[in-house]
Amino acid sequence: MDLGIAGRVALVGASSKGLGRAVAEELADAGCPLVLCARDPGPLEAARAALEARGGGRVVAVAADLSTAEGCDAVVDRAMDAFGRVDILVTNAGGPPAGPFEAHAPEAWRAAVALTLESVLHLVRRVLPGMKERRWGRILNVTSIAVKQPVDGLILSNTVRAAVTGFARTLANEVAPFGVTVNNLMPGYTRTDRLDQLAASLAEREGIAHEAAFERWTAQVPMGRVGEPREFGALAAFLASERASYITAQSVAVDGGWIRSLL
Repeated sequence: MDLGIAGRVALVGASSKGLGRAVAEELADAGCPLVLCARDPGPLEAARAALEARGGGRVVAVAADLSTAEGCDAVVDRAMDAFGRVDILVTNAGGPPAGPFEAHAPEAWRAAVALTLESVLHLVRRVLPGMKERRWGRILNVTSIAVKQPVDGLILSNTVRAAVTGFARTLANEVAPFGVTVNNLMPGYTRTDRLDQLAASLAEREGIAHEAAFERWTAQVPMGRVGEPREFGALAAFLASERASYITAQSVAVDGGWIRSLL
């Protein structure tokens, strides 16, 4: 399928591995020049070289911490230096630590807000004026199934990702007249390093084996397995496409049927 976005510049957060890397791969295959970012320069450079080798277009990478305004600015500034614009923004910054309410000090809450909410606000603030001026843009926020059906033990993520959802739903109406769409992607249990971290946290908290955590999650999923990052990346690429120009203000789950609600 021709997604109609060859040549559109995409900035993808936390894209050296996991869900961000999967999204970047799909966009590269669609012909998008890419701006990647992550904290660790080593895996980031490896991802940059691999993605550029796919032949979709030029790929630049910026080692930056998106939980800081300086980090967000560094990534956008590099995008502007390299390409002069950002057409597709995929906000993604990993996830806050697991644990119940009383396990998290006020500093942990501030860090979660900076990482998960403020990074979105800062990146959108930087790229949105250009999208509106060109009357074309795609903003995709990686949130979580937790915003629709809270996950036990993830109070930080449940809370702060819900704030991102409220922001995105409101912004979508404001920018729709300018040809800019805003959507959220809600990954379910997906085979990433983040899921391994959550399994380790659950195993420690409940005194169970690491494998038992995965067995518990797969038992909750009607499809009987965890997802693969490429399955998530495919949805992101479609929502970024020209074909998805009438889809906005939505939160779409990639969860194998885990969410039990009707809508």
